[in-house]
Amino acid sequence: VHDAFGGVVADWQQVVALLAVLSMFIGAIAAIGQTDIKRLMAYSSISHMGFALMGLSSGTEQGVSAMLIYMAIYVTMNIGTFAFILSMEKDGRHVTTISSLNAFASKEPTKALAILLLMFSLAGVPPLVGFFGKYAVLLAAVDAGLIWVAVFGVIASVIGAFYYLRIVYFMYFGEEREGIDGKMGAMAYAGLVAAGAIMLLGVFNLFGVDGLAEAAAATLVR
Repeated sequence: VHDAFGGVVADWQQVVALLAVLSMFIGAIAAIGQTDIKRLMAYSSISHMGFALMGLSSGTEQGVSAMLIYMAIYVTMNIGTFAFILSMEKDGRHVTTISSLNAFASKEPTKALAILLLMFSLAGVPPLVGFFGKYAVLLAAVDAGLIWVAVFGVIASVIGAFYYLRIVYFMYFGEEREGIDGKMGAMAYAGLVAAGAIMLLGVFNLFGVDGLAEAAAATLVR
């Protein structure tokens, strides 16, 4: 958009802003009633793309930079989350129901902690990295005068927090019963733990992603 239509921001800004709001709410609301974690993550991804579009809709270098930071953080969160989801098994059979995570923390505390960090980050809970991703796109929208988009973004984020925190609730406070086996391959385990650690340790400097995003945005927005 910025490469081809950067000089006519006013002509497309409101359209992209509306798409951002629709994506955030459709994804967040559709994910609420899901009992399958794959479906939940699929619908939540629609909501996350709305947040990315919020940064783009600002039509500024700050907004593009915020969008790139958000996408880098989101991809990292998803790598760890899906590394775990794809390894969910019971008796050699793939299981994806959220209820199968009941009392998972009592059996696999390290994995549960990594998932907790990822879920909290996806929900935008401070001080995890996901919070700074959402803060960046919200700030870009406000600075561009799209306050209404930012307000809807905050509401959508609160809605999304419900289903992410529900997963954590199942893991730590769910009724104890036979659930998934907890077996993971070395690569999947490394991806899960690394992504969880990044959500916590990346708070200090975002591992340089912010600087790279700013440099990339500067080449697009002139």
